[in-house]
Amino acid sequence: MEEASSMLAAYLVAGFATYIALLFSYRLFLHPLRGYPGPLLAKVSDVYGGIQAGFMSLHVKTRDDLLKYGPVMRYGPNKLVFSSIKALSDIYQNERVAKSHLYKHTAATDGVWHVFNVIDKASHRFKRKLIGQIVSERSMRIFEPIMLQQIDVFIHILQSSAQSRSPVNMTEKLKRLGIDTVSLLAFGYPLNTQVDPKYRFLIDAHIFGNYRANLSMQFPLFKKIRIYSFLELLFAKEVRQYFTVIENMITSRVAEEKDVRHDLYSIVADSMNPDGGQYLKDSEIWAEAVFFFPAGGETTSTLLAAAFFYLARNPLAYESLAKEIRSSFKDGREIKGGPVLASCKYLRACLDETMRISPPAPGTLWRELSSTETSTEPWIVDGHIIPPGVQVGVNTYATHHNEEIFSDSFEFKPERWNDPDIPQEQKELMNAAFQPFSIGTRSCAGKAMAYLQSSIVLARSIWYFDFQTAPGDLGKVGGGSPSLGKGRHRESEYQLYEIIAANHDGPNLIFQTRNDVIGELST
Repeated sequence: MEEASSMLAAYLVAGFATYIALLFSYRLFLHPLRGYPGPLLAKVSDVYGGIQAGFMSLHVKTRDDLLKYGPVMRYGPNKLVFSSIKALSDIYQNERVAKSHLYKHTAATDGVWHVFNVIDKASHRFKRKLIGQIVSERSMRIFEPIMLQQIDVFIHILQSSAQSRSPVNMTEKLKRLGIDTVSLLAFGYPLNTQVDPKYRFLIDAHIFGNYRANLSMQFPLFKKIRIYSFLELLFAKEVRQYFTVIENMITSRVAEEKDVRHDLYSIVADSMNPDGGQYLKDSEIWAEAVFFFPAGGETTSTLLAAAFFYLARNPLAYESLAKEIRSSFKDGREIKGGPVLASCKYLRACLDETMRISPPAPGTLWRELSSTETSTEPWIVDGHIIPPGVQVGVNTYATHHNEEIFSDSFEFKPERWNDPDIPQEQKELMNAAFQPFSIGTRSCAGKAMAYLQSSIVLARSIWYFDFQTAPGDLGKVGGGSPSLGKGRHRESEYQLYEIIAANHDGPNLIFQTRNDVIGELST
């Protein structure tokens, strides 16, 4: 009996090894993408992308590999990554193309999609129309007073730190500002994480959720064998706490009149409200809430943390921005959405330059030919015919650091966006390549909100305070280091850790209240 079991095990191992050998041989020598260059492991397995996703460095590695293998490379058995501007339009502005099926692996509950991971085009249009209403410019004008209240709390926290001359970790403070703002925009629910630690665990929960989702998308086998379920067991208490808070937020809002305030729920309630017997976690409202929090809060906090990092390390840019802000307004309370803020061109250039160097969503947005496509015409991306079933994309981080488009691409130069001496042709190239919010029908709906909130936060911070990098090792947090490996060696580059969006740490700054405006903070 024991001998028979041993023989069976040997046959199974041999059979599995034969299957793997045949599969890898096909992918190397017979697959339609066999002629494209790329890392050997990536040609035969998604393990390559999964490993880099595990280290949260896929965007860094992708750029490094594009420099090595050329402008188009095979980055998985069925994946091609491009780095050209032509590919951007051929992929993301093409009605025949749909979001890759890989995004289905990011769903918290199978079969329940939100605006980010829904594949069906009609469903996406419907969701995008609803979600777009709450983050539109018109909606932001209505919501702005509540946003300003949260920004005031943030400013007073900086003031307290300025009085004690204690270093401020901007990532921590900005993430709290972000989630407090989004919770009010979504359901009018005050989390108050800026002043109360009770709900701060939600921030770490979002980071873990995005990390897991990115692993699942880059390495689908990770989800198929349910490794993430084991990870959830390790954090079972935190997961239950997270679900409880989200449920409380939604149920408390559902208990109120729909139009009691202007928020996400007031817009989507009639279209997405779960019917009587449906489990809340299986509802569309739940799915949208789970996406809305990290999408609305995390990306803006990343932009702002990086902007503070670069300004603190670039005195000329800091002085130029301070001069613009302090000469454009007479009082810090005047800094809000409107024509004066919109006229601050250098402020906008600082934000754009920050997103160029450190895009809040630095990875590759995968696309494929739509499953409903009936045309027999080939899909051509920058001269390459794309076989059915192949995933393609342009890596944002790599494109933003294309030296042929952005010279000195790792240097913080906001003036590049307004420089009249740059030829018009070069400006057009830069604008075409700069896509931190993506382009096409699946571009980020929250662009207006991101610019408004980040502009006000940065402008008011510059108005009320002077700031500088904390001394010693504390001041190095957030920057690169040779010890972090190739691609992360630049001390002047703010380090992003890709988790669909990005995680980060620092910078640690010292704030000092400006004598000219100190009286405003006490009123």
